[in-house]
Amino acid sequence: MSTSPKKHDVFQAIADPTRREILKLLAGRELAVTEIAERFPMSRTAVSKHLLILDEAGLVLSRKTGREKRYTLQAEPLSELEQWLSYFEQFWQNKMSMLKHLAERKEN
Repeated sequence: MSTSPKKHDVFQAIADPTRREILKLLAGRELAVTEIAERFPMSRTAVSKHLLILDEAGLVLSRKTGREKRYTLQAEPLSELEQWLSYFEQFWQNKMSMLKHLAERKEN
């Protein structure tokens, strides 16, 4: 298991679309670096750097199996993101209510 110190936070880690895709790939399964790298148009080294950032943010767990490193999703830190987004949901709900009101006014 990895015990890397947190050098990146969840927000930094998910800011990159490649890292978001890696998290989706790891949802519900464990994959080796080579299996992950096969799915991206970049080198294995580049994918390993993305995995390092995800590991440092606590979003993946890694373990060594023979000569390969395998990764699994660690979703708990995403709750920080969920909490942050839920605050802004009030603004989205307000915009949707206003849009509904405007649409209903135009129908009448």
